[in-house]
Amino acid sequence: MLQPTMHLHNLEFHVERTGSGPPLLLLHGFTGSSAEWAALLPALAPLRTVIAVDLIGHGRSSAPADPARYTMEHCVADVLALLDALGLARADVLGYSMGGRVALHVAAAAPERVGSLILESSSPGLADAAERAARATSDNALADRIEREGLDWFVDHWAAIPLFASQQALPLAERAALRARRRQGSAQGYANSLRGMGTGRQGSLWARLPTLGVPALLVSGALDQKYVAIHDQMAERLAEARHLSVSGAGHTVHLEQREAFAQLVVGFLRQGFRC
Repeated sequence: MLQPTMHLHNLEFHVERTGSGPPLLLLHGFTGSSAEWAALLPALAPLRTVIAVDLIGHGRSSAPADPARYTMEHCVADVLALLDALGLARADVLGYSMGGRVALHVAAAAPERVGSLILESSSPGLADAAERAARATSDNALADRIEREGLDWFVDHWAAIPLFASQQALPLAERAALRARRRQGSAQGYANSLRGMGTGRQGSLWARLPTLGVPALLVSGALDQKYVAIHDQMAERLAEARHLSVSGAGHTVHLEQREAFAQLVVGFLRQGFRC
């Protein structure tokens, strides 16, 4: 039986596994954790062995003090080490936001390890170097403030950014549960995640998209016009991709329109692009 704590590259990672069938790896977004996916497991577990990991600095995984340990390259190595530790040569990967960026980088680094990609509200990074530098500066400033103001300040600040405005339509109990999940992390973990693998720190994969050769389902929320546009552009560049936009949802489609999101994912896992 899988132990919930796995030791990878001298750090502890919290991992949940359930279900049966071919492996499906779930990668959460920034401030998330493996608990992010709990409501989707009844739909996914009958089809797949579902593996959900708390990425570095998140949930119940280690949050080391050195920001250099949080780079995208290190995170990709951690994910590949997880697959190795589980004896998996290959897995399908579902990633949300930051987790989708990690999934893309895993596919770019080791395409033979990824059967297909399901990317929710994600991107290949910022193509313009000046824009990346500006974003890195902004993320560093926010990281400093997280450590100065503390976890509770940051959780409330993050929930109030415009990207998540549509979450205000969620029932109060669900918003409270989301806040509690975000509080599972630490100020140090979130700050260093921004410093090490924030959008401004990761390299751009836009030029690599046509060469990936991995089937990809792209899911965006229709209210999140920024990521609808990004996914349209990604679908044009990926060799085998389909973009589906879900009405009534913003950035967090899997929370805001849970049943519709589950149907898309299950359909893709069962039928590929015939979903």
